[in-house]
Amino acid sequence: MEEIRAKIRKYALQNAVRYEKPPKADAVLKKMLAEDPELRKDAKRLSTLIEEEIKSIESLSKEERVEELATIAPELIEELTAKEKEPKRVEIGLPELPHARGEKVVMRFAPNPNGPATLGSARGIILNSEYARMYEGEFILRFDDTDPLLKRPLLEAYDWYLEDCVWLDAEPDEVIVASERIALYYPFAEELIKRGAAYVCFCPAETFKTYKEQKLPCPHRSVGVAENMDWWEKMLSGVYEEKEAVLRIKTDMASADPALRDWVAFRILKREHPLVGDRYLLWPTLDFESAVEDHLLGITHILRGKDLMKSELKQRFLYNHLGWKYPITMLWGKIKVQEFGKFSTSELRRRIEGGEYEGWDDPRLPTVRALRRRGFQPEAIRKFFVSASITQTDIAVSMKNLYAENRKMVDATALRYFFVRNPAKMRVEDGQSFVAQALKHPSREEYREIKTGNIIYLSSDDAAKLNVGQQLRLKYLCTVEMVSTEPLVAKVIERETHQLAEMPVIQWAPTDGIKVRVKRPEGLDEGLGEPSIATELWNVVQFERYGFVRIDSVVEKETGTEVVAYFTH
Repeated sequence: MEEIRAKIRKYALQNAVRYEKPPKADAVLKKMLAEDPELRKDAKRLSTLIEEEIKSIESLSKEERVEELATIAPELIEELTAKEKEPKRVEIGLPELPHARGEKVVMRFAPNPNGPATLGSARGIILNSEYARMYEGEFILRFDDTDPLLKRPLLEAYDWYLEDCVWLDAEPDEVIVASERIALYYPFAEELIKRGAAYVCFCPAETFKTYKEQKLPCPHRSVGVAENMDWWEKMLSGVYEEKEAVLRIKTDMASADPALRDWVAFRILKREHPLVGDRYLLWPTLDFESAVEDHLLGITHILRGKDLMKSELKQRFLYNHLGWKYPITMLWGKIKVQEFGKFSTSELRRRIEGGEYEGWDDPRLPTVRALRRRGFQPEAIRKFFVSASITQTDIAVSMKNLYAENRKMVDATALRYFFVRNPAKMRVEDGQSFVAQALKHPSREEYREIKTGNIIYLSSDDAAKLNVGQQLRLKYLCTVEMVSTEPLVAKVIERETHQLAEMPVIQWAPTDGIKVRVKRPEGLDEGLGEPSIATELWNVVQFERYGFVRIDSVVEKETGTEVVAYFTH
């Protein structure tokens, strides 16, 4: 317990020194759970300990906090100092934020964690974090996870999002989980009721729809404050059932847009939430929760899809009722990645659970986890989205643009290897053993040895194009002439590297080639590769005349070594 307390204090002090204000309990909790997931079993006790340490630290001066942190964890002081000295990187391509100079910019990305980050999520993460970096501001990752029914959160996705942010060089300055802060929202609802700006409505959904379409107030709209407060208290205490009562924000029932007429702020949901269980019965809608959180967190600018313009119009009623200033909003159009078409996280989740996909990092999926497993570089993804910039026009982009960015980053370092898919066996006459000296990379005078006997393997695609009497170069090995195509037999005619310009040059797998399976977005390729591939676990390499791949696993079996690679591009 003393060791846990010491870690809590260390991380709480680090948070306080970094932001020059009292430490955030949720930030410390996330840090502790990330370091030791076993602590989740007693998260309640852990939260109590964190609150105790934070109270103690709040009474310290700025100088005392720095002095204590330097004493108990000098490495963290060095880390903070190094961060301060890092040059501020500004990406080319992003337009200026309006009215951003002279104030602290606070940006947020607010996903619903009902699955991991997709390419669309990556766009939001990257551009919000980049703007925060441009203006030396703050970037907040906020989980808007207040819908345990229709968009039920996936417990693992909370950590996945944070991992993806860090990987994309967009580590948030603060992490907020809305479902853990529900009690914060109730006083605002009560204030709205007291101001006559919100009321409890018992109309069935279809009945209220009729009123709304006719631009008429429902009977509950004119009820007094005292009775509304009584009904509100009963909602909180669980007297009413689901769909029996909701809290509505008063707007303009004569509004030209029906969606803006007296929208729902709270509803009753008597079911467990994956993260907070059955702690709450009364849940805010996304429009209410998001609006309140943006105010509480001091968000200055919001990047929002133009399809969410109605959310802003709804929320402005709330801000006007409470006398708040609404953040500056920049709208962007949808970005469609041509190779993936239209997709939804809920649909992907259903298909994964149905066994259609192996998991959220299946190479066929448009998730950050899938791209990461395929060997994409985070900087390539950043450049890809920054170059698309922000425009209200819907745009369609191709993965080929991302491939081009990624190639620039991996081509110079990815070592080369031979892999043949659907191997066809070929016997080479006049040869018992060969040793090929193959370049590891075309730009460097470094070699790898490939030993083979007189049996080698070609890809079936190459083998199908061969004719008797045809000469070809087995790359780095020798020149042969085809003696037979059924079976494949060739004879050596030249062991030097000299070759005719028109002569085909093809890769091959040696006698002891290892089994390689390449998982691609289009499906699975199986074949043989040179044994040295097994030394490249987790690295991105290039299979010559095939493409870039990331070596995902190497398994030794009784039948030999087996490698699984993920196709990059």
